[in-house]
Amino acid sequence: MQQRLAILALGSLVHHAQSVSPVGKVISMLSDLEAKITKEGEAAEAEYKEYTEWCEDRSRNLGFEIKTGQTSSEELKAAIAEEVATSAALSTKVEELAAGIATDTADLKAATQIRDKEATDFAAEEKELTETIDILNRAIRILEREMKGGASMVQLQHASSLAQALSAMVQASVIGTADATRLGAFIQDTQKVHDSDTDDEEAAPAAAVYESKSGSIVDTLEDLLEKAESQLADSRKKEVSASHNYEMLKQSLEDELAYANKEMEEAKKGIATSAEKKSNAEGDLDATSKELASDIATKETLHRDCTEAAEEYAATTKSRGEELKVLAEAKKAIQEATEGSSLALDQATSFLQVSRSSLESGEDLANFEAVHLVRDLARKQHSEVLAQLAQRMASVIRAGGSNPFGKVKALITDMISKLEAEAGADATKKAYCDKELKETRAKKLEKSTKIEMLTTRIDQQSAKSAKLKAEVSALQNELSKLAKAQADMDKLRLEQKSTYTAARAEQAKGLEGVKLAMKILREYYASEAAHDAASGAGGGIIGLLETIESDVTKTIASLDSEEESAAADYDTMTRRNEIDRASKEQSVKYKVKESKALDKTAGENRQDRTSAQAELDAILEYLAKIEEQCIAKAETYSERASRREAEIAGLKEALSVLESETALLQRLKKHRTLRGSALRAGQ
Repeated sequence: MQQRLAILALGSLVHHAQSVSPVGKVISMLSDLEAKITKEGEAAEAEYKEYTEWCEDRSRNLGFEIKTGQTSSEELKAAIAEEVATSAALSTKVEELAAGIATDTADLKAATQIRDKEATDFAAEEKELTETIDILNRAIRILEREMKGGASMVQLQHASSLAQALSAMVQASVIGTADATRLGAFIQDTQKVHDSDTDDEEAAPAAAVYESKSGSIVDTLEDLLEKAESQLADSRKKEVSASHNYEMLKQSLEDELAYANKEMEEAKKGIATSAEKKSNAEGDLDATSKELASDIATKETLHRDCTEAAEEYAATTKSRGEELKVLAEAKKAIQEATEGSSLALDQATSFLQVSRSSLESGEDLANFEAVHLVRDLARKQHSEVLAQLAQRMASVIRAGGSNPFGKVKALITDMISKLEAEAGADATKKAYCDKELKETRAKKLEKSTKIEMLTTRIDQQSAKSAKLKAEVSALQNELSKLAKAQADMDKLRLEQKSTYTAARAEQAKGLEGVKLAMKILREYYASEAAHDAASGAGGGIIGLLETIESDVTKTIASLDSEEESAAADYDTMTRRNEIDRASKEQSVKYKVKESKALDKTAGENRQDRTSAQAELDAILEYLAKIEEQCIAKAETYSERASRREAEIAGLKEALSVLESETALLQRLKKHRTLRGSALRAGQ
């Protein structure tokens, strides 16, 4: 400040030498400078107040934006979690529906097979009963004709039983042997004892009264006809009922399948919709997270900038106050030193002499002014480099020596060149940093996304594989139980078959014996006329044997019927078990295969994730190095560029001051030389 006052005084003396009041001019200039500094202070205060209000508003708005971003981020995370849960639930539902569809399809197939067999059995039974009814109708008509006196069948007149009547009809070629056999089998199947506690004599047919009771044989056949027709009606009724039940079951299963397929289609659409919502939410979350991170970083930068601005304002205000204080003291010193007119003249002359003597060191004044400018610039820009430059300049000035002014100019010129070179290098580094940071962060995002995707796939595949393995274990347990049940059925069936074979063989053997005895007795009584007196008793024995034959035949038929029923039930259950076993084994095979495929895929995904993680670790390590080089410093490129521009402009201003003051000093030296020449010439 003192150097500035000296320059002002020198200038005033050059332009206003020998004037009335040069001191007054200096005081006026000091007052103008005070007013200018005060005005600058008021403008700076208004600007700082406005900037402070902007900082508060901006900080408050950023706080609201950060809070909103955090809330939105939490909501999006919750939405993503909800969609993940929804997708998992729908996937489980799809798997359950698929299992239900497979079960219903298998049940429908099994029911259809059983229904086809029932229809085939009914068709065979209907055909057999229809033919039996036809045979009975023809037999009845023949018997009725013979009972009216027909003589075409003499053997029929001597028939003592219905079996003999049928045999006579076969011999007469009225009916065929196959028809007679079928009719005999039907009679054996349908003949029953009217009263279980009736004596054998009452139950045995009376061959001796065949003529008088021939009508009862017709009635018997008609009764058999009625039973055959009743059986046919019952069979048809059962067929209608079975067909109706099958159609109801089929309709029910088809409805269930249609509903399950519809549910599966809706579940799959739900999964797709959920995946789309999740993807949108993830995209929104990524954008929100980036905006939130940007807002947080902006708020931190804003806080730092506003704090630095406050510190700079405080320092500038303090410096301005000190400068005003120095100016006031300078004015006071000049005013006190120039009180009184004569003293003022002496002081003016003395001041002029001091100014003249100062021309010898005028370069020092310019150097000190430049040091002042560089020091203020260093404090304003918070530049350690400029502060060091100011110290070096001050040291050069204090050291003196030859041409200190040139050395100071060289220091400033070198610093300008250095700053310009650093600015160019920093711009190149900025481009390199931007490129590397962008590419590395893109790779980081790509690998992180891939790892997250692989982790999700691994979790899903592992969970599904574990579920399939549990289902396979359950199915294998069911297959074990099914195999045990089938083995028990096989064992029981073998026992039933063995019992049936033994019992039927025994009954068949007894039947052959009864038939042989009947044949012997009939031949004996038919050939020996001397035994007519005993024919009645023989006839009773033969009738008893016929009853026994009928009972044995009935027993054999019952055994056959029970065996056929047991065999049919066994076959049906075996087929069902076979269908169930095949379905479960196929399901086990499929689930085991799918589980192994999932385990294999999960293993491959784990390897891919390990590789991706290794790549991501390398990328993160490189990114940390790049960030340390490029963004680890508190000052950004734009801030550095702006600061360097201000430093270079300030240094150029200081250099301009030196050059302008150098020209002024040269003019003062010339003026002094001319004035000295004039004074010497006057002497």
